[in-house]
Amino acid sequence: MRVLIIGGVAAGTKVAAKLKRENRDHEVTIITKSKDISYAGCGLPYYVGNIIKDQSQLIVNTPEKFAKLTGAEVHTETEAIEVNRAEKTVKAIDLKTNEEKVYTYDKLVIATGARPFVPNLEGIDLPGVYFMRTPEDAISLRADIEAGKIKRAAVIGGGYIGLEVAENLALQDVKTTVIEMAPNILAGFDKEFAEFAENHLADHGIMVFANTKLEAILGEGKVEKIQTSRRAMKVDAVIMSAGIRPNTEFLKDSGIELNANGTVKVNEYMQTNDENIYAAGDCVFVKNIITGKDVWAPMGSTANMEGRIVARNINGEKIAYKGVVGTAVAKLPELNVGRTGLTEKAAKEAGYNVVSVITVADDKAHYYAGASNFFIKLIADRDTLKVLGLQVMGVGAVDKVVDVVVTAMSMGATLHDLEDLDLAYAPPFSTAIHPLVHTVNVMFNKLKGAYETVTPEEYTNGETEGYTILDACLVPTLEGKEYLDLPTITGKLANHELDEKLLLICNKGKRAYMVQNRLKYYGYTNTKVLEGGEKFTPINED
Repeated sequence: MRVLIIGGVAAGTKVAAKLKRENRDHEVTIITKSKDISYAGCGLPYYVGNIIKDQSQLIVNTPEKFAKLTGAEVHTETEAIEVNRAEKTVKAIDLKTNEEKVYTYDKLVIATGARPFVPNLEGIDLPGVYFMRTPEDAISLRADIEAGKIKRAAVIGGGYIGLEVAENLALQDVKTTVIEMAPNILAGFDKEFAEFAENHLADHGIMVFANTKLEAILGEGKVEKIQTSRRAMKVDAVIMSAGIRPNTEFLKDSGIELNANGTVKVNEYMQTNDENIYAAGDCVFVKNIITGKDVWAPMGSTANMEGRIVARNINGEKIAYKGVVGTAVAKLPELNVGRTGLTEKAAKEAGYNVVSVITVADDKAHYYAGASNFFIKLIADRDTLKVLGLQVMGVGAVDKVVDVVVTAMSMGATLHDLEDLDLAYAPPFSTAIHPLVHTVNVMFNKLKGAYETVTPEEYTNGETEGYTILDACLVPTLEGKEYLDLPTITGKLANHELDEKLLLICNKGKRAYMVQNRLKYYGYTNTKVLEGGEKFTPINED
């Protein structure tokens, strides 16, 4: 069987390697526009920050090494320009010689990935404008930093890659600003978590301007300034990370069905509308397991899994790709962020009767060296208790918490399935009641009315107007607020009536809950606790 693969990196090389392992008789050929066949795209920001020292570490496989390792034939710097389904041919251009070539196939795999979005802006072609998609992008940016050419930079786009680039620029002592057109950075997180990250970045010297549009890049012969919808800023470099677009223009007249954004339409077996043509990676839509709807999930992890499934199906199996739940994790300065599933907003839009809770939990035994906190938001359906999503931030291993919930949602789990999980515990790793299980317990308390709360969003939106704030911390913490010492509460409070609206705030939410529990016992009917406490939400002094 002649199998032609258009594109390398993750999906394309995975298809080729798996095909040849399972059947050495296949004639497998990869053609790719780039010079490199397989590189660590997700590692590029860390080369910029000198975490990855040597540029050779970015190259996973050279074309020669991959060909010898797998037996596949590799043609780099070869751009596919036309697919003829009737003749089962692909027309391509050799970018080194400009020679036109025609490749034949029995099965075709489209794994052309995506490219950075390049806006039509004044100054976009100036020296000092960088992208972050190929090893050459990261290599040139770091070289200019090390040459002393870059002291101030603007990162355009507050997604995961953009923020990772921002962190690594800051590690190189580059004064860094992030410009994001959307209301908040970190798409896929709810507003309060995105704002928490924005405040954290500001504390670490990285300013974020959300709701801000890049209007022009200015300079004489090189980048000197950017003009935004908010203000002008002096910079030496602009790193564009404002999204990606699928590389599928060459399919326009092929009869292969495309989605509205240009991605390739595939079924659960990763087949296009032509049974002899498959597609995988950043150029396809896949199914969201929770909603059942098609989504774009351009990730190296999903590309590898899709590529493996394509190879198995070409080899005669009938393997369906279940899809994604929307998982992501990223490293910011002294803060790891992870999420999976639906946000609270997306869950409501999908028609669920949503309940959520925010907790601040120890990430390991509090007495163990290096112990810190996880900030966790758990989202579920109130009617079925089905787990819908999770967001978590902290200095610890947030991916552990995320991955448990990924597994749970992929299996259709409810809150009851999570509440007694036998998760790993030892003081260096976790707490006796795992942070996730703790959060599930808090959720159940909220559902049954034992824990009556105000969410951080409700608090910042002013929905607690008319409530008296009381300091319920372990020791007096909130300046100018009356302090309630839990052990001394033995009856009605001297200064507050039983029906008075009382907002109880402590450091993390836990002690305020215990105060609420005791006040309810003594007849108080109108108490609320601020979820996440003052560690998560800045408290208004007035």
